[in-house]
Amino acid sequence: MAENGKKLVEQITSMDEDFAKWYTDIVKKADLIDYSSVKGCMIIRPYGYAIWENIQKILDERFKATGVENVYMPMFIPESLLTKEKEHVEGFAPEVAWVTMGGSERLTERLCVRPTSETLFCEHYANIVKSYRDLPKVYNQWCSVVRWEKTTRPFLRSREFLWQEGHTMHRTAEEAEERTVQMLNLYGDFFEGDLAMPVLRGQKTDKEKFAGARATYTVEALMHDGKALQGGTSHNFGNGFAEAFGIRFLDSDNTLKYPHQTSWGVSTRIIGGIIMTHGDDSGLVLPPAVAPIQVVIIPIQQQKEGVLDEAYRIADTLKAAGVRVKVDDSDQSPGWKFSEYEMKGVPLRLELGPRDLANRTCVVVRRDNREKSFVAIDDVVEAVQSGMKALRDALYEKALKNREDRTYTADTLEELTEIAANKSGYIRAMWCGDLACELKLKETADVTSRCMPFGAEAIGDRCVCCGREAHKLVYWGKAY
Repeated sequence: MAENGKKLVEQITSMDEDFAKWYTDIVKKADLIDYSSVKGCMIIRPYGYAIWENIQKILDERFKATGVENVYMPMFIPESLLTKEKEHVEGFAPEVAWVTMGGSERLTERLCVRPTSETLFCEHYANIVKSYRDLPKVYNQWCSVVRWEKTTRPFLRSREFLWQEGHTMHRTAEEAEERTVQMLNLYGDFFEGDLAMPVLRGQKTDKEKFAGARATYTVEALMHDGKALQGGTSHNFGNGFAEAFGIRFLDSDNTLKYPHQTSWGVSTRIIGGIIMTHGDDSGLVLPPAVAPIQVVIIPIQQQKEGVLDEAYRIADTLKAAGVRVKVDDSDQSPGWKFSEYEMKGVPLRLELGPRDLANRTCVVVRRDNREKSFVAIDDVVEAVQSGMKALRDALYEKALKNREDRTYTADTLEELTEIAANKSGYIRAMWCGDLACELKLKETADVTSRCMPFGAEAIGDRCVCCGREAHKLVYWGKAY
């Protein structure tokens, strides 16, 4: 897609030619990341980090509106602490990075570089939770974690990545479940409203749930190429961790009880999801809510009297209205600037030249469809605000159509296998709940269970794999 049928950014591989190369071209050429000397780790450059800062700001405000408090835990976890919850440590063992030396001395106990922080929070909660009056504890931290992945890709899977991890303790099982679902829906609303990414909200199978969790809920998004991306997860741990760590509180009935725990998180893989949901062959297409620059003003013939002055004045007016705006007054040509901000996915481009100045108008161009609007300068704030809303809505509808067009239904193993071999997307099918069937689908069709959507109606009463009675509707697919 490009203006006048031509692709403006020639350095980017076409997604239809090579989707993986297209993705890599974008993260590099849009100045989102650079590679570091540490294999599997990335340098997040200012433009990429600015997207993460906007994500962080939106989510942090919404977390705090629900009573969340931010804390910070240590980076290192003693091996003895990590191994207190057996199922948890077994789930993370292959990805753990260990510190064995401190300076020139060998440590008496290995330290794990945190892959997640449940054990650290549990140790802390054991020290501070004594009475029902101490509950709930609703904590979150913004930090990095390390998981020694064998295969890495920027944002989607790296050995160190940024995220937030919420960890809460509650008096009752009902309160914990309510918080688990509340945070899952908070993520879902953020993905759909701010990122324009339609998501499935549902529960993971026991095989796919978080290590040590009683139940894991997820928001799953479908990328442009038909692969799924787990966007965010929320886990109900019950009181398993509390029992393992000896966390007990004195309840109002004067009996000692174990509190109930939750955990929930999203990471910088969100940025990869934005790229693969909305990007095109000219680069990024950013939802306005997280775009570092929402409007770029390109002066045309900026050497002419009054052009730059008016560009700065319009920028000040937009800034006063809360719009993130940049005037590119560099000596690069307008064509170069058009391509540059196409690549960076800036939602709206505003063009202003001597003729526009004389007519007290400007041109506003949308990034997603290159639609041009001729706008009175005095109406520029309203035009920009409505343009950003229209762009966000169009992005959502396009992504939703992609999901609908790539969602298939299978009643038998043969149907599911054929669909998985020849098409990309979700496959809806009934499942009996047996792990053996789930493993067979992975072996036979190379698909995994993505989620069991909330409120989904059954599409049959027989398991797609074994033909036995089934009551669970599952979305299956291939995922990043």
